[in-house]
Amino acid sequence: MNNFNATPTINPTHMFPHFKERISFGSLEINFLLDGDDTDGSLVQFELVVPPGVKVPAPHFHVEVDETLYILEGTLTQLIGTETRELQPGDHCFIKRGTIHGFNNLHKNTVRALCTLSPASIGPTYFREIAEVINAGGPPDIQQILAIMKNHGLEPVKPT
Repeated sequence: MNNFNATPTINPTHMFPHFKERISFGSLEINFLLDGDDTDGSLVQFELVVPPGVKVPAPHFHVEVDETLYILEGTLTQLIGTETRELQPGDHCFIKRGTIHGFNNLHKNTVRALCTLSPASIGPTYFREIAEVINAGGPPDIQQILAIMKNHGLEPVKPT
């Protein structure tokens, strides 16, 4: 007899053991679960892994893409517009296209979050291009990073 009310035990470090592609740059890790090929261009979905103190993207906004985050593990400090929130496991946020956002892991534990972007125009290609620049060694070429961001519909914003 199946017990459908049982709560499964999940090891968070193996939350998504089967993913399509892992892209790492610096210490940041993106594990793609779905890409635009899977969804006819509707969305991409990935596990975002953010170790403590890792360098993360500068505040930016997406020209044509909405973003949803669901925190699986750890605490993520998330800027959304002018508000900074501490997102913990079970918390989620929706970031409408055009809204300035960015994140940091200011805490002691690694953050794991499920991220969905819709439509799928910011997908594996974007992250591969960014990884190539970041992982090249030495200080990253900021102008090249900005060009890649703009090419994929991300607009960086200078901190105020």
